Amino acid sequence: MRVLALVTDAYGANGGIARFNRDLLGAVAAMPEVEQVDVLCRHAPRWPETPPAKVTQRTAGAGRAGYAMRALARAVTGPDYDLVICGHLHLAPVAEAAARLRGAPLWVQIYGIEAWQKPGRLRTAAMQRAEIVISISRYTRTRFLEWADVPAERVRILPCTVDDRFTPGPRPQALAERLGVAGRRVVLTVSRIDRGDRYKGHEHVLAAIQQLAPRMSELAYVIAGDGDDRPRLEQLAHELGIAGRVHFAGQVSDSELLDYYRLADVFAMPSAKEGFGIVFLEAAATGLPVIAGNRDGSVDPLADGAIGAVVPPADAGAIADAIERALGAPRPDPKRGARFAATAFREHAQSLLRGALA
Repeated sequence: MRVLALVTDAYGANGGIARFNRDLLGAVAAMPEVEQVDVLCRHAPRWPETPPAKVTQRTAGAGRAGYAMRALARAVTGPDYDLVICGHLHLAPVAEAAARLRGAPLWVQIYGIEAWQKPGRLRTAAMQRAEIVISISRYTRTRFLEWADVPAERVRILPCTVDDRFTPGPRPQALAERLGVAGRRVVLTVSRIDRGDRYKGHEHVLAAIQQLAPRMSELAYVIAGDGDDRPRLEQLAHELGIAGRVHFAGQVSDSELLDYYRLADVFAMPSAKEGFGIVFLEAAATGLPVIAGNRDGSVDPLADGAIGAVVPPADAGAIADAIERALGAPRPDPKRGARFAATAFREHAQSLLRGALA
């Protein structure tokens, strides 16, 4: 079996979609019946990363038109592909054309807000022709089926997984000293802080920290991630009188990420528009209490509250209460998210693929 995967990014890139693509493509490549997986990325990788055996990744820049031309050329001149995987709804029209050229079934992956409202005509039509649509959460599946003319049985759920390296460990003192939080209780958020991602809820965590500050003098808030909304959040921290408690770490490399989780005492990201949130799984696997919003796909990684606390995402008082309860309770069992282990993900993905090709 030969697979063509058209994705926004995968190996060598950061972010939840890139990580999901790596996990999915690795699971596909691990199948004995798969001979080859050709990956064509929309965006260039940010750092060197070697894909697993049987996976070849190429990057096609030159804008959307250039990517579409490269993808269709690969479909025409490449081997006889048995499956086309589309890693993002925005790429569905070109992926559907590539699948049609090869007479291959089409697998389309959906994540979050891109699938919550009906897109343009071309993308809508392409989605209707997909043999299987994979959603990372129940919430995204429900929102997608509200507009998509796709039989419900063709829309399956494949939740994200967490890398085995995320485990509890000693607090990295060098990092604590570098950030100025040595000896303090740390609330952590790991996320982009772009203007378009304000739904992640940083400002509500800031308001919660302000509420807790009078009775928790040792409390600090670390924001791992960067973006064009950082100046606004820095100004808000000053206006709330908590600038000395808030530490902007900037962009954190994948190799450093585990240390940030081990630095923290609580993970909080009360998002209002999350498709799933791999960071919740990573934090839970590291042994952190986790706080998320209760109105989006965040409830899936938190198992409706069994793995962490779900709160109204814009309610600073509820967030503050959840942080205080978490800091006053014993550390939770890091194995509570075993259902999202890499082995379970791989077996589930392979089962879905075999079913799609049956």
